[in-house]
Parts: sequence; C-alpha cells; structure tokens
Amino acid sequence: MLFYCENSRFHSLGLYILKKSTIFAALNRFGMNNHFIVIAEAGDFIGEQKLIAQHLNGEMRDNQWHMADGSIWDIIVTGVGAINVMQTLRNIPLDAKIINIGYAGSANYAIGSTVGVSEVRLNHPCVTYPEPELHLLPIPEVYLQEPQKCLESVCYSNTDFVLQSDYQDCVFDMELAYIAALGFQNLYSLKIVSDNLSLHAYREVAAGVEG
Repeated sequence: MLFYCENSRFHSLGLYILKKSTIFAALNRFGMNNHFIVIAEAGDFIGEQKLIAQHLNGEMRDNQWHMADGSIWDIIVTGVGAINVMQTLRNIPLDAKIINIGYAGSANYAIGSTVGVSEVRLNHPCVTYPEPELHLLPIPEVYLQEPQKCLESVCYSNTDFVLQSDYQDCVFDMELAYIAALGFQNLYSLKIVSDNLSLHAYREVAAGVEG
C-alpha cells in the first residue's frame, strides 16, 4: 500500500492520503506489515515507482514493493524536509524495517552512482559542536539490483540544497539524519547521485526518471 502525507500534491490520484497524525492508526486498521520504503516526494507516483524499480530487486504490485526475498514493503512518501519527515514517521514502530531511497548530491561521485549509506550526520560547515554520528545497517545484497556497483559512504543531511562543499566521497540529502534521529533500529538507506552540487542537474535527472 502507498501512503502520502497530507502535504502531498497528489490528492487527485485516489491513493491513501493520510494526515500525519493518523498514519499509525491506519497501519493498524489495514493490518500492514512492518516493512516500509520511505521516499521524500520526488514528483509524482509514476516517478517514485520508477526510482524504486530501477534500483531495488523486486517488483511493484498493488502499490506495494515485493522484494526478491519474498518480503513485502509498504511505501510512505513523506514530503521533503525535516518537519515533513519527522511528523510523518514519528508513530511508526521503532522496530520496523525501513529503507530510505532517494536522490542525493555529491561533490565527486559520478551522477547515477548508487550509495549505501553507513553513517549519517548533519551538515553545518560554519559551526562546530558535539553531536552523535548515527549508524545505519548495510543494505542486504538481495535487496539491490546491482549490489556490486553500490558504494558505501557517509551522508550529510541539510535543511537546504547544497551547492558547494569541500567534503569528498560522501553524499548530501535533506532527510536521512532526521529519519535516523527518530531511533529506528532497522534502518537502511540507498542514495542515487543526481548531481554534483547543481540544482539544475538535479532537476534534469529527476525529470528524466519521472518522465
């Protein structure tokens, strides 16, 4: 089943569009499993299906992702940014299995690279203060279409699009640190490099996947 948060633009699709405060109640009502693919809003339902289908190993049936290992994953589209992410996911059980999949920028990774995130931090280059480095589980190879091509790296989460950074061999996004900070015990993340810190390039890549 596919869930969009209440701020989604896709009310006309006739999908399950829930108020963030009622997602957990809806999960109980529909008797859903404990496996979720979490994606920030990429543009439209078709685009999100394509993004998942191009990189995860399985198939979409009835708005659920059927993984090659037989597990069935429901899809939650949170909307972009920290507030949407945290309000949408805050009532999901902490022992749920979650795969966050989405685009990320990188200063030096080639566009189209896939990155399994091993650790996530906030990106705040102008200030320094102690904070935890949040660790993620390695993505099982059976979940990936091309595991041999998947890099492993750190992700830095931001509140805005990153256009310049001295950090190399990492990726930048706008949601993963906030997902991890909620305390999920079985969290994986797969990032697809959409740009080398260029908003124009990101928009072109996203449009290409969604078209």
